[in-house]
Amino acid sequence: MNTQKIWLSFFTIVLISSSTFAQDTSPKINQLGYLPDQPKIAIIPNSGTSSFTILDSKSKEVVYSGELGKGGLNEPSGEEVMVADFSEFDTPGTYVLQVDNSTSSHEFSISNTVFDDATNSVLKAYYYMRASIPLEEEHAGEWARPMGHPDTSVMIHPSAASESRPEGILISSPKGWYDAGDYNKYVVNSGISTYTLLFAYEQFPTFFRKQNLNIPESGNSMPDILDEVLWNLRWLLTMQDPKDGGVYHKATTANFEDALMPHDAVNQRYVVMKNTPATLDFAAMMAQAARVYKPFLPAFADSALTASKKAWDWAQANPQILYRQFQMNNQYDPDVVTGAYGDFNASDEFFWAGSELFVTTGDKQYYNEQGWKEEDVTVPGWNNVRALGLYSLVHHQESLNSIPDKEKSEMEGKLIAITDEMVTQSATAPYRSPFGYENGHFFWGSNGHAGNVGMAILQSYQLTGDYKYFNAALHVADYLLGVNPTGYSYITGFGDKQVMNIHHRPSEADGIEAPVPGMVAGGPNPNNLNQDCGEDLYPSKLPALAFLDDWCSYSTNEITINWNAPVVYLLSGLEYLREK
Repeated sequence: MNTQKIWLSFFTIVLISSSTFAQDTSPKINQLGYLPDQPKIAIIPNSGTSSFTILDSKSKEVVYSGELGKGGLNEPSGEEVMVADFSEFDTPGTYVLQVDNSTSSHEFSISNTVFDDATNSVLKAYYYMRASIPLEEEHAGEWARPMGHPDTSVMIHPSAASESRPEGILISSPKGWYDAGDYNKYVVNSGISTYTLLFAYEQFPTFFRKQNLNIPESGNSMPDILDEVLWNLRWLLTMQDPKDGGVYHKATTANFEDALMPHDAVNQRYVVMKNTPATLDFAAMMAQAARVYKPFLPAFADSALTASKKAWDWAQANPQILYRQFQMNNQYDPDVVTGAYGDFNASDEFFWAGSELFVTTGDKQYYNEQGWKEEDVTVPGWNNVRALGLYSLVHHQESLNSIPDKEKSEMEGKLIAITDEMVTQSATAPYRSPFGYENGHFFWGSNGHAGNVGMAILQSYQLTGDYKYFNAALHVADYLLGVNPTGYSYITGFGDKQVMNIHHRPSEADGIEAPVPGMVAGGPNPNNLNQDCGEDLYPSKLPALAFLDDWCSYSTNEITINWNAPVVYLLSGLEYLREK
C-alpha cells in the first residue's frame, strides 16, 4: 500500500475544503510560445470538453484541431486536467487555443526566436541588481537610476573583528549584486548564483559569445555574461580578509531598508563573521573563475586562484565555524537581522570547493572521491551545493586523467540519477512537467528549484542524447512561462498574465508601473502564508496555488539572484542545444 500517496490525497482534500476562491480555469499556455520543431502542450483544467482548436489570433480562422488527452488529478492544485498536445502543428504565427468554442488562452507564438528576448532578459536582470554604479538610460531605459551603495566605508562588525581589522574600522567593499528584494550582498547566495552563470558559459560558450545585452561593457573583448559576473567577483574579492584568507558572511545593514531606491537607502553597512561555508563557497567560485577568465584576464585569473587556495587553507584550519545569526546577536551589537543564509554543516561546500580546485589545478589533493557518492547529491540549492562539484567533474572529465574511466562513468550515472525519477514521472504527470506534480515541490523559491531541475535535466540530455531529457527541460520552461496552475508567467516583462508586483525594492519605489524586467518570482509556497501579507489575502492554501502577486508577499513573490541563475542556464541551454 502506498501510504505516501494516501497521505498526499488526504492532504489535498483537506486543503481543497479550506480553500474557497475563483480559480483560473482558462487554458494554461506558454505565454511566449513554442519552437516549431519541439513539443507543444497546453493544460486545460476542470473542463468537460474533449477537443480543442487553435485559431489565428488576427483572422480567428481555425488552423488546427485536436482531441484532448487525459492528464488526471494534479494533487498540488486540486485540479482534474486535460492535455492539449499540438506538437505536430509547426506553422509560424500568433495564435490562441480555444476549448468549448468560447474559453480561450492567452496569445502565444510559434517561432524559432520565441525565447530570445526572455533569454537575454533573465541574464540582463543582473545588471539591474548592480550596486555601486548608476544605471544609465542608455542601458537601463526607463529603469535608469542614480548610483546606490558605493560601499567604500563598510564597517567591521564586532563578530568579524580580528587583530589586523578591529571592530569599527572601515573597509572598501564596492560592486557586487544586490541579493534579492533587499540591498544586501551575501557571499553564500552568490556561491550557487555565480557558479551557475559561469557553468552556463562553460557549457554553452558559443551561445554567449554572440549575445549582446546592452550593458556598459558590451562590445569589449569578453562575452557579456562574463562581464556581468566579473562585477560580482570583484566585490567578492573584497570580502576576503587579506591577512588570513577567511571570508566574511555578508555586507549588510543591521536591518532591512524600507521600500526606498538604492541611493536613498543609506544606513551603515557592515561585514560580519567569517565562517566555513562562506569561505568555501568563495574558494569554489574563485577556482572556477580562474579557469574561465584565464583566456581573457590572465592576471585576474591568477589572483582568483591565489585567493581560492588561501580560502581553502583557512577552511581546512577552521572546518566547523558555522554562521548562527541568533547566537551572534546574543554576543555582539548591533543585532543583524537581514538574510541569515545559515548552514548546518560544510561537508558539501568542502566537496564543491575541492572539486573546483581539482578541475582547475589538476592537483588531486583537493579531490574527495567519496564526496560525489553521498546521498545528498540532489537538485542543488544555496545550502546544498554538493551536486555543483559533480557537475564540474563530469563536464571536465576528459581533462581529469588521474580519475579512472570506470569512476568517470559512475559519476555520469550519479548525475543522471539526480532527476531521472522526475523525468520518468513527467511523461504522465498532469502538467507533463518534471517539476510541480508533488506537494513537496513547493517551498520558498520553488521557481528557482524548478530552474535547477531543468538545469540538471539538460546535463542528462547532453550526456545521453536522449530527447526525453530535452523535452522534460522544455516543459520546465513551459511551467515558468504559464503552463502552471496559477496561469502566471513568472518572469517579469513577459506574458499576458505576468507577475507585476514583485517584492523588489527598486520596482516598488521607482514610480514605474512595470517592474524591472527579467526577474524570476519566487513562486508558490504554502509554508509561510502568515509571515507577510496575512493568510487571508492568499487565493489558496493549496501548494501549487499558494502565490500572491503583491509587494507584501516576500514568501512567494520576492526575487533573488539564485532563482534567476538556473533560469538563465535553462533558457540559454535550450536555445544552444536545439541548434546542435
